[in-house]
Amino acid sequence: MRIQLLGPLGAEINGNSVLPTARKPRQLLALLALHPGRLLPAGTLIEEIWGTDPPPGAPATLQTYILQLRRHLHTALTTNTGAGAGAGTGAGTGGGRPRGAKDVLTGRHGGYLLRIPAPSVDVHTYESLLAHGHRSYEQGDDHSAATALRTALALWQGPALVDVTTGPILRIEVLRLQESRLGTTERRIDMDLRLGRHTQLLAELTELTARHPRHEPLHAQAMVALYRSGRQARALDVYRRLRTRLIEDLAVEPSPPLQRLHQAVLNVDPALTVRAGPRRTSTFDLYAR
Repeated sequence: MRIQLLGPLGAEINGNSVLPTARKPRQLLALLALHPGRLLPAGTLIEEIWGTDPPPGAPATLQTYILQLRRHLHTALTTNTGAGAGAGTGAGTGGGRPRGAKDVLTGRHGGYLLRIPAPSVDVHTYESLLAHGHRSYEQGDDHSAATALRTALALWQGPALVDVTTGPILRIEVLRLQESRLGTTERRIDMDLRLGRHTQLLAELTELTARHPRHEPLHAQAMVALYRSGRQARALDVYRRLRTRLIEDLAVEPSPPLQRLHQAVLNVDPALTVRAGPRRTSTFDLYAR
């Protein structure tokens, strides 16, 4: 079984979709998929669907939604079970006897769990790649770290669960994932800057700063990339535009680290070159003294 959460919701077994069209079963599938192999109490699922004030019939309605999901699973598990399909009905368990829908979506102890391997869900593949990237970074291997983070980011097909209605629990998970995506992008760009890839980053940073017009770390990275590409005037213009936006929108000046970076660009500070700064310092923190 493969489930995609980093973008539009997707779920399939052996190429057969198990994705419901109804809104609330989709919510349940997304929440269960975020925690593969983990029992989620019925109360947690009810809160996601109806919030903190569910209707009296919520437990019975929840069971109806679970049955709908199982019907989709059953259809996918039993489609093409003839020649060449038998091994695939294990839904990602590595073979063995064919599994039924209740084996995949199991109810026990007042809750439900999706019994699939964590790597079947793109979120968990993404987080495994992040962990590998951070280990490589700590070991001083910027090339491997940047590659791992780039591979992780390539799993994204749009905003997380972009086509799923989110309740109070999924909403927090989506925010967490979006923050993780942005933070991972920043870290990967820092590594690419240390590897001397400043020119290749210019188009990406132009798009990112336009999309996040008040985000200081991204603007700092854009300033450094432009400066190292011989575009000092444009680097200064990035700072001017950010400062104007912060003053107009929030009535605040840029942070002290960004002001010091601005002065460094004006003064042609040698620390802005590819090799000068300490390796384990982000671009934004280079002037955070």
